Amino acid sequence: MKPVLVFDIETIPDVAGLRRLNGLPADLPDAEVTEMAFEQRRAKTGSDFLPLHVQRVVTISCVLRTSEGFKVWSLAAPALDEGAIIQRFFDGIEKFTPQIVSWNGGGFDLPVLHYRGLLHSVAAPRYWDLGDGDYADSRDFKWNNYISRYHTRHLDLMDLLALYNPRANAPLDDLAKLFGFPGKLGMDGGKVWEAWQAGQAEAIRDYCETDVVNTYLVYNRFRRLRGELTAAEEAAEVDFVKAQLARIDAAHWREFLGAFA
Repeated sequence: MKPVLVFDIETIPDVAGLRRLNGLPADLPDAEVTEMAFEQRRAKTGSDFLPLHVQRVVTISCVLRTSEGFKVWSLAAPALDEGAIIQRFFDGIEKFTPQIVSWNGGGFDLPVLHYRGLLHSVAAPRYWDLGDGDYADSRDFKWNNYISRYHTRHLDLMDLLALYNPRANAPLDDLAKLFGFPGKLGMDGGKVWEAWQAGQAEAIRDYCETDVVNTYLVYNRFRRLRGELTAAEEAAEVDFVKAQLARIDAAHWREFLGAFA
């Protein structure tokens, strides 16, 4: 089995970066710095969703499925700083050269990781291999790499299922629930900054982990659509994932398992 790495990120405003870009004093409270940035963004676009380069990564949650088993974990603040979070993520790609899978990873997660990786001088040579690298199989990456939108080494499920048409995009939460999977539980991306300010870093991590497992389950439904799995094989994989999560003594996994239709 080729390793499959499903990932999702959570971000908050880069307060230090916003201070630098706007020439604001160091003693201005974080809440005032971010509210100023939100007001500027609303005036410009009608939304307070900040540009990707000023989104600070606080969590990357991953599912790794290999022939050896299933693992879900997070690289997260405050235990790790942003540079370490991003570097360790790309180190995993360096180690396993996995198929990577996301939901809107091409539109959000990966561009954020690119900009923030530049900020922290992250190295990711395998990820950026376009067929001219020093790896034994590097030539294969000319035809199937992580960067090109229409290649599948990075599979952005949202983008592909919509046939690269933003008007056809569907929410992961809706699809997961339609398929009988748990979907989002008590939080969404719009609440992450509020949760961070309240000191709820663990809740952000738990939310991100459940989202990445939802993505993995939807990915397997796509594999069934594509003919890679039979109905019985997909059902067996769902049961396998449930069994692995049941072994983890954590409240968010108990809630997640109880939310299956």
